[in-house]
Amino acid sequence: MDSDSLDVVDQRLLEALQLDGRAPFSRIARRLEVSERTVARRYQRLCGRGLRIVGQPVAARLGLVRWLLRLRCTPDAAGAIAEALARRADTSWVTLASGGTELCCAVNTRSADERNALLLRKLPRTPHVLSVSAHCMLRMFAGEASTWHATRFGPVPPVPAADSGTPATAPLTLDATDRTLFTELARDGRATLPELSAATRRSPSSVQRHLDRLRTEGALGISVDFDPQLLGYHMPTQLWLNVAPAHLRTVGETLATHPAIAFAAAVTGTSNLVASGIFRTPADLYDYIDQHIGPLPGIQTIETAPTLQEVKRLAPALP
Repeated sequence: MDSDSLDVVDQRLLEALQLDGRAPFSRIARRLEVSERTVARRYQRLCGRGLRIVGQPVAARLGLVRWLLRLRCTPDAAGAIAEALARRADTSWVTLASGGTELCCAVNTRSADERNALLLRKLPRTPHVLSVSAHCMLRMFAGEASTWHATRFGPVPPVPAADSGTPATAPLTLDATDRTLFTELARDGRATLPELSAATRRSPSSVQRHLDRLRTEGALGISVDFDPQLLGYHMPTQLWLNVAPAHLRTVGETLATHPAIAFAAAVTGTSNLVASGIFRTPADLYDYIDQHIGPLPGIQTIETAPTLQEVKRLAPALP
């Protein structure tokens, strides 16, 4: 299925869902200037093509530390290792790149013991893993609200999140209702209040208060998951940048405004800024580097790693 099968209404619906994945169809219909029935019908059709609206926990706001891992594996084992990592509840963004020998994934850890169990014991002892580099995410500039936002209609305004450099606060305390909501919204980010009320055994008004608190406090993000290839974007690429410290914030915040960038974060390691870009063709990737990356101040080196396969894009709810 190619991008020609998605018309302007489909693409504008995807854009509206990125602005608010739980927005009522009536509000989206007014924005798109079509009927509510049309929005509902188009939404169901997109779901049949892989669209998912998913509630995602915001790691830092819940006391988790987020790591980005780069593994180099033997070509015959990289796929199996990627699948094994994808089955873990604490991972997301599992991708294969560099001829199928490099694997990247994001992982959330609750404690030093959890971190060390994976990074110091599990992965180094995994057969056919040649090397592991772990990069702690220091500040997320883009990526909490969606898995992509490169649409022909321009950039979607980034949604502020606790990961994005706001002053440190104590992790939000979750009760049983909150945890049930995370589980249900991981299945369907647009689950209705009556459905969530039945799952939590709380009144709809109580559920709404919990949802408002989680979203206002920056603990819950509503993510839009849709294969960018269905919109004609066939060149997803990770960009590893080495940026002079004095320009790191400026470059990160600038990347977050670019429609092509689905994720950007300051990280530890030799490359101190990593971004995921979504491009239509290799020529578009070149133009982006030439016209948008090149003029930015303080960039010393850049490494590009085209994604060959996305094994996992979104993580499930908290365990």
